[in-house]
Amino acid sequence: MKLVFIDNNRPVTDSLTVAETFGKDHSRVMRDIRDLGCSEKFRVGNFAESNYINQQGRETPKFLMTEQGFTMLVMGYTGKKAMSFKEDYINEFIRIRSTLENKVEVMSERKALIQSLKLTAELADELEEVKEIAQTHGMKLMELESKVDEQITIDSGDQRKVQKAIARKVYTIEEDQEQRALLFRQLHREIKDRWAVPSYKDIRKHEIDGLMSYIEAWRPVAS
Repeated sequence: MKLVFIDNNRPVTDSLTVAETFGKDHSRVMRDIRDLGCSEKFRVGNFAESNYINQQGRETPKFLMTEQGFTMLVMGYTGKKAMSFKEDYINEFIRIRSTLENKVEVMSERKALIQSLKLTAELADELEEVKEIAQTHGMKLMELESKVDEQITIDSGDQRKVQKAIARKVYTIEEDQEQRALLFRQLHREIKDRWAVPSYKDIRKHEIDGLMSYIEAWRPVAS
């Protein structure tokens, strides 16, 4: 809990915070302030009426107070715990006053919230921009990979698979050795014509499944 905060560029606390810190009812703290009996000049200079929204959603009065006002109020609060709370308050007043005197801005809770929301929005915009860049580059990379895949020809392992598939097909169809040689030439020629390549070795890798299906279904053309 923040004991002391900034209001109109000066360190203050309020009756709600004092009530919570010292374990008192807020109505009792409000009454203590009104019953201080201090001069009008001191009251005006060190206590300011304000409002807050209570748990029932109603606008309820509270007091803002300076360090002098706080000191005057808690003079009568006694006990070991009360003394510890007083020390905490005094140290916090000194810290914030020193900060203000050194011209280091200490934001109010409202201003800090606004600043935090602005920072969150800026980070969200930057993150969205990074996502868009990543998405754009990702798409370009996918396009490049696709083009590369289209240009890669079958490797030695695939070449052996094609050779075995061709041999299996020809040997299944024809028993005569001389006729087999003709079928080998015919099948190789049809593959080159169909895929428009100088050799089956130049068929692209992404076409290997289609080639294997073609060989499996191939039938020789009658001469």
